[in-house]
Amino acid sequence: MSRHLEVHVTAANSAEAEQIVNAVVEGRVAAGAQISGPIVSTYWWKGEIHRDEEFLLLMKTTSDRLEELIEVVRGVHSYETPEIVAVPIEGGLGDYLAWITEETAASRSVG
Repeated sequence: MSRHLEVHVTAANSAEAEQIVNAVVEGRVAAGAQISGPIVSTYWWKGEIHRDEEFLLLMKTTSDRLEELIEVVRGVHSYETPEIVAVPIEGGLGDYLAWITEETAASRSVG
């Protein structure tokens, strides 16, 4: 049985965030996604501290679909090394978790 995951991704702007969530949901590698922001991120990159406005994406998927989700995000994302972090969902409403599994089932057809 696959584990349920919440995948965190940051995007450079709202248009890119929308493009990413549309791609992962339409491709059924995520059952659903939310966009929050803008947020302010502070991080090291190539030897310097950066502070940028970004948008945070939270995507729900299963461990079975994670690698495909990563491929879709990397194909759309503008960053050289985008933040893509999967966090296990340790519990929750059974019906909601079943919905994630059903909507990301690899054999499910789009439409």
